[in-house]
Amino acid sequence: MLDSIGSYGPPGPQPAPKLIVDGVSKWFRTPRASVHALDDINLSVGDGEFICLVGPSGCGKSTLLDIIAGLTRADAGRVTADGQLVEGPGRHRLVMFQESALFPWLTAFGNVMFGLKLVPDLSRAERRETALRYLRMVGLERFAHANVHELSGGMRQRVAFARSLAPDPHVLLMDEPLSALDALTREQLYADIQRIQQDRRKTIILVTHNVREAVCLGDRVILLSPTPGRIRESFPIHLPRPRDVNSIQLAEYTERITAALKGYIVPETV
Repeated sequence: MLDSIGSYGPPGPQPAPKLIVDGVSKWFRTPRASVHALDDINLSVGDGEFICLVGPSGCGKSTLLDIIAGLTRADAGRVTADGQLVEGPGRHRLVMFQESALFPWLTAFGNVMFGLKLVPDLSRAERRETALRYLRMVGLERFAHANVHELSGGMRQRVAFARSLAPDPHVLLMDEPLSALDALTREQLYADIQRIQQDRRKTIILVTHNVREAVCLGDRVILLSPTPGRIRESFPIHLPRPRDVNSIQLAEYTERITAALKGYIVPETV
């Protein structure tokens, strides 16, 4: 059955690298212990590619995302984006977190406008037009002037998504942004994220524990194992879009990746 939905071998011609992770390793040291979080991570991400990082807790997924964002410095190796060395945070690599992290004293519109302060040389009128365009894109134009506490969890994450996209970052980094939402809301956001990513051809790296989510959204699913975190396997997802998270074909990919993931989880000793 797997053969009927495409090979797991190398895909066709790949886009030019947008981002390169080259030999990245990371340790966290305290006076009492040293934790080897990441070991020799090598990853090339194409322009417009959607990459999903999956793996058990403690495999360093979020640490790797922070290093790519420039929020954490690697102890070895380097990250380049558009051929430039990543040495700190920048507006071309924005992070969307698990919590929406919206400013409660601002409206939905105000939160997206705040994100546009990162973009130089935009007039206030241009920022307003851009903020409304992205709220329209995530289906919240009618709620532009709603206060944050008046929005549901899914709506808040839509605002956070619009705020992250509006400054037009070269790479959007998403750290489990859907994990706290109910199943129906997540499924709606899967459709929204796929539609917007395809329309805007945005390069996205998503960290998730949900293998089915990764298969639904990603062009490739990268499997990390602990400890230290290492890239063990890469699974190209040869499924047409838009993808239905409940489809049989998607479930087959999910089953194979989940089986591989289980093979890298070391049982805890008592």
